[in-house]
Amino acid sequence: MSNNNKKLFAEFKAPTKEEWRAKIESDLAKDGADFEKRLVWRTGEGFNMQPFYRREDLKELKTPEALPGEFPFVRGNKTQDNSWYVRQNIYADDAIEANKKALDVLNRGIDSLEFVIPGDKVNEAFVSNLLKDIYCEIVEVNYRTSLEKTHELAVLIDKYISAKGCDKKKIVGSIDWDPLRLMVMQGKDTEKYLAEAKDIVKVFKDYPQFRCVTINANRLGDNGAYVRQELGCALAWGNEYMNLLTEAGFTADEAANNIKFNLSISPVYFMEIAKFRAARMLWAEIVKKYEPANVESCKMCVNAVTTRYNMTMYDSYVNLLRSQTETMSAALAGVHSIVVTPFNVTYEEPTDFSERIARNQQLLLKEESHYDKIVDPSAGSYFIEELTTAISKESWNVFLGIEEDGGFLADAKAGKIQDAVAASNDSRHLDTAKRKEFLLGTNQFPNFTEVADGKKPLAEYLHDLDTEITNAPYKSVKLDRMASEFEAIRMNVESQKKTPIAFMLTIGSLAWRQARAQFSSNFLRTAGYQIIDNLGFNTVEEGVDAGLKAGADVIVLCSKDDEYAEYAPAAFKYLNGRALFVVAGAPACMEDLKAMGIENFVHVKCNVLETMKDFNAKLGIK
Repeated sequence: MSNNNKKLFAEFKAPTKEEWRAKIESDLAKDGADFEKRLVWRTGEGFNMQPFYRREDLKELKTPEALPGEFPFVRGNKTQDNSWYVRQNIYADDAIEANKKALDVLNRGIDSLEFVIPGDKVNEAFVSNLLKDIYCEIVEVNYRTSLEKTHELAVLIDKYISAKGCDKKKIVGSIDWDPLRLMVMQGKDTEKYLAEAKDIVKVFKDYPQFRCVTINANRLGDNGAYVRQELGCALAWGNEYMNLLTEAGFTADEAANNIKFNLSISPVYFMEIAKFRAARMLWAEIVKKYEPANVESCKMCVNAVTTRYNMTMYDSYVNLLRSQTETMSAALAGVHSIVVTPFNVTYEEPTDFSERIARNQQLLLKEESHYDKIVDPSAGSYFIEELTTAISKESWNVFLGIEEDGGFLADAKAGKIQDAVAASNDSRHLDTAKRKEFLLGTNQFPNFTEVADGKKPLAEYLHDLDTEITNAPYKSVKLDRMASEFEAIRMNVESQKKTPIAFMLTIGSLAWRQARAQFSSNFLRTAGYQIIDNLGFNTVEEGVDAGLKAGADVIVLCSKDDEYAEYAPAAFKYLNGRALFVVAGAPACMEDLKAMGIENFVHVKCNVLETMKDFNAKLGIK
């Protein structure tokens, strides 16, 4: 800084954090707003985030201390760039067709594949046809099959690679061996398969960049787990396998270098950037306790998958907006690879179009936005550094709680993991019903003209490869997207012979009646009701007559709060039960109106889902 600049800045006194806070509170007070209620972010993760941070807030944090590529790798595993593998999953029930598709997408920007192979297809000829003309030394190839066939598939892959004379040190990929996934997600008893870990790892002992053990914690995120839960469980899950492998005679380096994490990407942008940074840091600390010979073994290998939990069947193109910001956060956080879930998986098999769009979502970030060029660009952000530390603390508490219970396997068998995810899922569904969590196009601003048109929700994961394991003595995780209940009620309404008509009886204050009509229209449209809005009526009698003439099943009175004492009783009396009467808002006279028999209100504090179920019941829709 030049001497002139120093002199200039010397004339200004730097305000303290307390002075900033006082100024903000002073400005908010002019509108009667409270600092804590208006500006403090109350996350669902067990901590709150302030609206601003300053340099002094970083003094106690450890996250800014390390450089990229340095332990504990909070700033990433890479030092030269931020490149990641663009991955696409392919269901391979026909080896030749799957190979043809793989070769095609490899020419369209994909450099990582996962083949999902049914167990009854696993044989030498199938593997040979599947991998034909795929250069495994330059393309990451991942494999998933049924648990019973995973070891057999591992042997066949090694045999194929060896026969081709490939340099095994250059082979990058993984095989998805994870018995605990089935125990947690489906309640199946897979404990006996844990003994296979050592055999699978031995198959790939000469493949330093190939990982044989997978932690599928993304399945928890896909089914409602909060970020702290998914990460805390992932750490305990990984530690369970670290114990398993080291007790089987493998070194800490061998064990850690064979573990790969699949983590979901939730829609909270900055939270996800911080989550992946925290994940690397915490996993590095766990592996360090096993005393590896090489600090590089402490690096966490993460494949990030955009979540299905917030994906919707209605207005499904909005899923592209959700998955794009999710992909951005994972890319900025520096993960190993990313899978963008196609936008239409909620109601059909991914199509060529939806898979192409999913590929291009990543390619745009690389080729046009250059997200692959800068390592950890969020480092130094006071907010993200604080968020990383906060997530680390909460996730670490989840991890310690599981370890105190005896580890991940013990908690899974006891159903504690499943119960915790179920509780979070219930909480988030309630927030969705109350519109505390927004799903654009579903519980907020639905498309007024859209109908299902034959679409039906599909299972979250279309291809279950483990049907041969039938015993399920443990609890399982419920597959239940945030939008599922809204979709069910909307499809039920659409199945009726007549779609309910909601008529906006707008009267009184122009600004208030328009705002209330818009709010009510969005509210009732979440269940698929037909909306008829109006510019305004001179009398409530005129509005009621117009509504009945239009065939309205529901008449919504839209006006200003202090006008309802006059308009609501008159409209209710004149309507005389000929349609369902609803008041838009929560006026001070609400209790008086209820005493008159007016019982239906829509306002911001309503549980939208339960309200619409109640309206349906009153209209005879079951």
